[in-house]
Amino acid sequence: MPVTVARFNLVAPGAGPAELAARYRTALEMAAYADDRGVGTVQTEEHHGAGNNWLPSPFVFAGAVFGATRRVAVTVSAVIGPLHDPLRLAEEIAVLDLLSGGRLVTVAGIGYRPEEYDLFGVDFARRGRLQDELLETLLRAWTGEPFSYRGRTVRITPRPYSDPHPLLLVGGSSKAAARRAARLGLPFFPSAHLPELEAYYKERLAEYGTEGWVMMPAAETPLLHVSEDPDRTWAEYGQHFLHEARTYASWQSGGVRSAVKSAATTVEELRAEGVYRILTPEQCVELGLDSLVLHPLAGGMPLDEGWRSLHLFCERVLPRLAGG
Repeated sequence: MPVTVARFNLVAPGAGPAELAARYRTALEMAAYADDRGVGTVQTEEHHGAGNNWLPSPFVFAGAVFGATRRVAVTVSAVIGPLHDPLRLAEEIAVLDLLSGGRLVTVAGIGYRPEEYDLFGVDFARRGRLQDELLETLLRAWTGEPFSYRGRTVRITPRPYSDPHPLLLVGGSSKAAARRAARLGLPFFPSAHLPELEAYYKERLAEYGTEGWVMMPAAETPLLHVSEDPDRTWAEYGQHFLHEARTYASWQSGGVRSAVKSAATTVEELRAEGVYRILTPEQCVELGLDSLVLHPLAGGMPLDEGWRSLHLFCERVLPRLAGG
């Protein structure tokens, strides 16, 4: 059976507090519903200062999801590592790991928006060194033993539930990210289908004498919405997908590569491109992909339309994927 994911970034352009509160509550209800019906993972992410209310606090959201669910994993993909205090992040992840019984997966990236670094007064030019310090500190902190940190001896408690530590992957699309993961013996999560980077990572594992593995997006990793009438849904709600695609694309420049980066400027272009796909339940089953990523509230999608997509996915797609 394919890996199944429900993605939530809580984007809602122009939304006020009451509308945002309703959207957050709905996301938790959706996570609980998806968990009950066998969806394997809830995926969330981190961005700061976005005018469209992109979720800035993925671990707070993850904790709420864990409280509303029993089995589903939550993947934070990705936390912008250098923006976090390493000791505080070690504590937060340890507590979430304990609360969830080991259901938290953290992908640590360095981000690509200087504006986010400016917001927190962090030097964008030092992001690589800060990421090294963060990852090294997390691994030491989770042992529960005293260690040297910035010239003093510290100890972090409690220890996490997972042994030897909560699942931590290094994300990115650069050789520096792959090298960092290999040096620390951490799994590597490329941000796109990059076989050459996987090969480089494995070479570095051999060089450092460490062990690790790769969780790489497939060549096709569309963001899905399920509808009984895709033409109608594109016509009525296509602007929500386009808003998110254009926002995301505007943040990425230079060598940044992503499995969900879009070059579309119109709804028609977006539909033809295939990064976002609105499919019938039957088309969704016939995709034959190794992973299916449902994005029910994309770009400020109305809540009732998000529910329609999730219901169709859980009631008419999942049973057929499982052979029912």
